[in-house]
Amino acid sequence: MKLLRHGAPGAERPGLLHVDGTIRDLTGIVPDIAGAVLSDVGLSALRGIDVGSLPVVSADARLGPCVAGTGKFICIGLNYADHAAESGMPVPPEPVIFMKATSAIVGPNDPIVIPRTSEKTDWEVELAVIIGTKAKYVSEADALNHVAGYAVTNDVSERAFQTERAGQWTKGKSCDNFGQLGPWLVTRDEVADPQNLSMWLTVNGQTVQDGSTKTMVYSVAHVVSYLSQFMTLHPGDVISTGTPPGVGMGQKPPRYLKAGDVVELGIEGLGQQRQDVIADT
Repeated sequence: MKLLRHGAPGAERPGLLHVDGTIRDLTGIVPDIAGAVLSDVGLSALRGIDVGSLPVVSADARLGPCVAGTGKFICIGLNYADHAAESGMPVPPEPVIFMKATSAIVGPNDPIVIPRTSEKTDWEVELAVIIGTKAKYVSEADALNHVAGYAVTNDVSERAFQTERAGQWTKGKSCDNFGQLGPWLVTRDEVADPQNLSMWLTVNGQTVQDGSTKTMVYSVAHVVSYLSQFMTLHPGDVISTGTPPGVGMGQKPPRYLKAGDVVELGIEGLGQQRQDVIADT
């Protein structure tokens, strides 16, 4: 299934993508794409619904973040060896963990907003893993059983805030509209191998990132298991698993986003996003 949320910011309703390409409304069927709905039991119940009988949502409806109730937005840094190289950093001996504020999460086609003092706002197409059931001290072999599904995310980053200011990376990752998520949560049964998905990103029609999850240093299963040794993962938590090479910081010379740019990105089988770049006011 491809689950989604539609409607105005803060008033999104649950929905799903029908096989005929229309969006169908799940209002009254489930409270939201969140919590127990993300468990295997909850997803199984949704599979039993006659989707064709559900109300059709306007094709012009805004898509919101594909999951609600996210308590943690956890990111894995330098998880592609070739991206680490372009960043001038070694491949880490363990996954690099940092947090992105949940207030950064927006819909897949909501704009990228350049912060007032930013000069180095950058793009990063990433595979997002959405937790479906509580995971604490889980083994790598069992880790994917705790995953509800996968989505596209843009881990937008302000590089000066991230690396040129004192402190940790979080403030360079957490600005408003720095976490586009969706268009859909694709349930794990529809993703045969999360380690074999092509991914891409363009800026103004020019391809800048063209990679695959097969070059991840630490797999999805490893990352979920690893994180669960340090913190309990809850339904709706999002893990952004790293980006392939081609970010603006790695261009020669470096290239960063400016108002008026258009960013498009996608991952095989998970859909795509389109974002206008605007300046904060």
